Amino acid sequence: MKPVGVWLLAAALLLGGTSTQADLRLVLHDAGLSNSERQASQALLDEAHSALPPRVIEQLDRRVEVSWSSDLPANAYGRAIRADALLLNAKLLPALADGSAASKKTNRPHGTLRRELLATVLHELTHLYDRARLWPAAEKTLLQRCRQQASSLGKVGLPDNCRGQTQRLYTLSDAPRLLDLAGWAQYVGRRGEREQSNRQVARSPDSYELSNPREFVAVNMEYFLLDPAYACRRPALYRYFRAHFGWAPSTAQPCAPAYAYLNAGRDFARQPLGKLDPERVYAVDYLLAEANDQWASRWGHSMLRLIICAPSRPRGPDCRLDLDQHLVLSYRAFVGDVQLSSWDGLTGAYPSRLFVLPLSQVIEEYTKVELRGLASVPLKLSRQELEALVEHAAEQHWSYDGNYYFVSNNCAVETLKLLRSGSARAELNSLDSILPNGLLDMLEGRGLADRSVLNDPKEALRLGYRFDSFRDRYQAMFVVLKEHLPIPQERVDDWLALTASERRPWFAQADLRTSAALLLLEQAAQRRQLLLAQDELKRRYLSGREQRDGSVDKAGGTLEKILASSGFLSRPAELLEGGYGLPQSAEWQHLEQESSSRQQQLRQLSDDLNQEVRALLEPTRLAELEAGEANLKQLGEHLRALHKASGGLVLP
Repeated sequence: MKPVGVWLLAAALLLGGTSTQADLRLVLHDAGLSNSERQASQALLDEAHSALPPRVIEQLDRRVEVSWSSDLPANAYGRAIRADALLLNAKLLPALADGSAASKKTNRPHGTLRRELLATVLHELTHLYDRARLWPAAEKTLLQRCRQQASSLGKVGLPDNCRGQTQRLYTLSDAPRLLDLAGWAQYVGRRGEREQSNRQVARSPDSYELSNPREFVAVNMEYFLLDPAYACRRPALYRYFRAHFGWAPSTAQPCAPAYAYLNAGRDFARQPLGKLDPERVYAVDYLLAEANDQWASRWGHSMLRLIICAPSRPRGPDCRLDLDQHLVLSYRAFVGDVQLSSWDGLTGAYPSRLFVLPLSQVIEEYTKVELRGLASVPLKLSRQELEALVEHAAEQHWSYDGNYYFVSNNCAVETLKLLRSGSARAELNSLDSILPNGLLDMLEGRGLADRSVLNDPKEALRLGYRFDSFRDRYQAMFVVLKEHLPIPQERVDDWLALTASERRPWFAQADLRTSAALLLLEQAAQRRQLLLAQDELKRRYLSGREQRDGSVDKAGGTLEKILASSGFLSRPAELLEGGYGLPQSAEWQHLEQESSSRQQQLRQLSDDLNQEVRALLEPTRLAELEAGEANLKQLGEHLRALHKASGGLVLP
């Protein structure tokens, strides 16, 4: 039996040795190198090898020769020239050999020269791994055909006829989930085709990552392997790499539980910087603003509502009552001037950004000002999907700066892409809609939205699943007028369309109840005039077609400053220099100071504009606003007199 045991032992040793030899070997081509150059070079390669995930070492079963070359461009640190050869720039070797590279600063993301060299080796080895995943021959041949087809079409990812294959068919940079997280989202309405540009341009560690998915993977592997903060700065990508390799660096640091965000509300007196804790988010609703007759709003507006619990409340259904805590995620066209052009909206001239707004402001602007109802429909997400969606929204808030198209990349399209990338729900991949109301229909059809909460209108209003347009309230008040006054108009819209002077003669005939109804409608009429005045400013301001006096120029200059200064609320990355991804605790103090300073400036400018803006209006519009103010004052005095005559307390 002994000879057999010896044979088995020998076989085991042979197999073990073969397995070890099959792993990646980084072999230094050291001809012509001094001892110090050889030692420093070998130490660099050893450190790179030890930083790699075990899976990369196992699957790159080859000898890779590393050489120092004088033929590389001056700005190139290194390059993989074949599947088994890597060149490093010989101009950098002296600093590596004498040790100065460890402290020599560069203008590159990793800081020191040696750190950049280490990142370069890891970057190029990642390319080799990405190109050399080990598939069975038939699958590998299919993958090559798919890649050739995609290349001939000039497209990112795999073409449609290659979809539906197993995950093993993809290389790392072709994987659909990674492309979603990286910023090459699926086009909506094109059945899986990927967008050709990456618009996650803000807070990038290295803009080279945006050139294509292969470079994105290689750049992010540098940070995944070398930066302990990567798990906190790009948490979704960190989890993806960790799952893919079944491994993560032991140096990853713990992360803060909440994400920084900027509240884009119009209350300039409050600190805009806030913290969003996914643990406090009870649910996410699809928030639909109903359509109106405006060109850009005729199909509604898509948003997401975060149901956030008050700090003292346990997470549960009662959190829906904490309306002052709720936030709205709204993709909107950021208009850098007040000229809202339909043509620019069609050609993508406006940036598309993710605004974070207080729910109370969204309710007011839609229900009271635009007279549009809001439907808040719960989405059926698991706890993990919900928290991943909130996390991805925070990442988009800091990184995304897209192009807004009224038709092809509007609020519905952006919201759907956020839902896809954030939640990773498979049902969303085949869902295509460019219309906000159509998207809600499809979400319901896929079983992802619970529209039954709207079945009972009164209960929906009571529980906050619906916020009615004030148009119905105004109509009810108008019915009160019709019951007590012989006014000829039949609809509230006709009454509100009258001039202030045409409505005024009816005030003296109104009793206490009718006067209260008149006051509410007069407030609505004044709101309508303000909306028309705003639209007028959009059409006239900076048009260059009219002569403007000094007061108009002053008001216009103030408005221009407000527009220039408010961009940070939708693109908060403007507040920080350096760093990437989600801001960390070390950046919080600077964020707090800078956002507070900008907000104080906006508050002062807003106060100035309130005094100056009338100079921008047409005389007829200004006269109508002033007449409306006079009506409100007269009705207030009339109401107080009637109330006092009735024996009640004097109204304030």
